[in-house]
Amino acid sequence: MQHSREPMSAPKNPAFLGFAAIGSAVSQLRGRDEADVAPRIREAIDRQRDASERLIGWIQLSVIVGLGVLFLLSPKTHETAVFARPIGWALLAYFLFTLLRLALSYRISLPAWFLALSVVADMLLLLGIIWSFHIDYGQPPAFYLKAPTLLYVFLFISIRALRFDSRYVVLAGCAAAVGWLAMIGYAIVYDGGMAAVTRDYVEYLTANRILLGAEFDKIITIALVTAILAVAIMRARKTLVRGAEEHAAAVALSRFFSPEIADQITRAKEEIHAGEGQQRDAAILMTDIRGFTRRAAALPANEVIEILTEYQARLVPAIQENGGSIDKFLGDGILATFGAAVPSPTCAADALRAAEAIALAADRWAEARQAAGKPVLRVAVAVTAGPLVFGAIGDESRLEYTVIGDPVNLAAKLDKHGKGLNAQIMTTAETLDRAVGQKFEPSLKYERTVASDIDDVSEPVDLAYVTAR
Repeated sequence: MQHSREPMSAPKNPAFLGFAAIGSAVSQLRGRDEADVAPRIREAIDRQRDASERLIGWIQLSVIVGLGVLFLLSPKTHETAVFARPIGWALLAYFLFTLLRLALSYRISLPAWFLALSVVADMLLLLGIIWSFHIDYGQPPAFYLKAPTLLYVFLFISIRALRFDSRYVVLAGCAAAVGWLAMIGYAIVYDGGMAAVTRDYVEYLTANRILLGAEFDKIITIALVTAILAVAIMRARKTLVRGAEEHAAAVALSRFFSPEIADQITRAKEEIHAGEGQQRDAAILMTDIRGFTRRAAALPANEVIEILTEYQARLVPAIQENGGSIDKFLGDGILATFGAAVPSPTCAADALRAAEAIALAADRWAEARQAAGKPVLRVAVAVTAGPLVFGAIGDESRLEYTVIGDPVNLAAKLDKHGKGLNAQIMTTAETLDRAVGQKFEPSLKYERTVASDIDDVSEPVDLAYVTAR
């Protein structure tokens, strides 16, 4: 079931409006690093934070269940019904609030005022439980100041770090510090003022007395832990934003370049410079639409683009599904490589499988255009294989990864030569034999010619081709 994730509007209640004001004030801590990012990057970060809120909700639920079990099992100095004591109702209320918060986190993006309310509710619950100890055990309030349950404060502060947002860590730390200060004040007033205060550490540990230094140490520790976590999160958030930007850039690059080329760019260990290349044993595949240049001259620009879009949408998947990388689009032509960006022991076989897949896709495209009453367009493919150079060319202001070598030049010449043979797929006999040796099983009938003369090629070439249907 799909749910919208629109922010929840705050109820028009003074208490809730107060939390909305807190949330608004805390939101001013948002760093410049995030304010300056593109909206799509911010949306990706917000989605990650929404997922973190769900994790926080589950942790809160486990904590409240654990506190409830401890509350039920811990020994008491008097027998009282669970819900006859304030803490029982507090635990139940917080349990229901946590369930509500968890459910909402799966349906909407929780707004700042609600998250602020949740932070304060965490601390109120914890301090309320600690405060109730002196009632449950029949002791003066100074008794609860020694409760180890205070350690849960650091849990409630630290889970806010999962959101990678220091605002709520700071709010949690402030709520804890102010709350504990109030607990100290209550204990002093209830126990008769400064008479309850001692400077003797042994007396503090063995009697219900208050050692102000020890209590302020707790507040200082809470403040320092909060500050350290907040700084760590701010630094981590910069890394998160930078990582989100780099991921988005990699995704964008993969739309303009083949995934293999994009990977070469984004994962390069050192800066890429023009003139850096590697020798590869690879295959080249070139396609074009027969007679398209002449036909396009008589068509409106938008119709030309529409035809090219259909053509590329049908052929590109056939190339990529067989391990090919799109090197560039050349008007109505496509130049693809196999085994250049990433070395492959089956580059020739992969290229001819792609060529046959292209032939099938082109036939279906021709049938679809004919059924729609449009002129049929014929697609030709040329495939070669051999040693070439793969690398970056250009200058430092504009670089391009490409392939250079005899297989590239020969593929272009074979494509031109195939017009006279009415060939749909053109390759060399050597490339076909090599592909068969790499476990390529032809599904089309290849005709062979021996010692064919190719324009601008110094020596005759043995060819293999598939006649257009």
